[in-house]
Amino acid sequence: MNTLITFQGGEVLKKSTWVILIVFIAIVGVIFWIIGAYNRMVGLEQKVKVSYSQIQNQLQRRADLIPNLVETVKGYAAQEKEIFEALANARAKLAGAQTPQEQATADAELSGVLSRLLVIVENYPTLKSDANFRQLMDELAGTENRIAVARKDYNEAVMEYNTLIKRFPYFLIAGNRFTEKQYFEAKPGAEEVPNVKF
Repeated sequence: MNTLITFQGGEVLKKSTWVILIVFIAIVGVIFWIIGAYNRMVGLEQKVKVSYSQIQNQLQRRADLIPNLVETVKGYAAQEKEIFEALANARAKLAGAQTPQEQATADAELSGVLSRLLVIVENYPTLKSDANFRQLMDELAGTENRIAVARKDYNEAVMEYNTLIKRFPYFLIAGNRFTEKQYFEAKPGAEEVPNVKF
């Protein structure tokens, strides 16, 4: 038995037509929500990629500063050949790193070698007063700060993305297309002061 619904204009709709209309509107609403959820996950995935590229940019900037720094120090401390080789090797490892974890490990190694270089510089007071050396050290310090900010931004973007793709009902849409991203983490022990031996 169909019940008739009368509207003000005198139009009449059957109850079954009304139910179909409500179901249709609900389906359209769910479809739009799925599209919005998918687009949100795509946007967050792109944010992770952009944040990661900022880390890579700053690591590359630091790697580009190192040869100039080495050349400046070589003029004063040519006998410190081992540290220059270690810097070149650490820089090459960083350039060859592919994943965030590999880059974090290579970055920690490079930071340790740079720390050793700075200890060596302490033995050469005239080098510390060299204008070119001071400018390079200022640029390096600024780059280190930008690297720290880029890492923080990247890890925050990864956290937001990873959290979203694991939440219900987003994980139903994420499926295999959206997978968990790695954090940029320092290798274990990176918080310890490096042991420098001569």
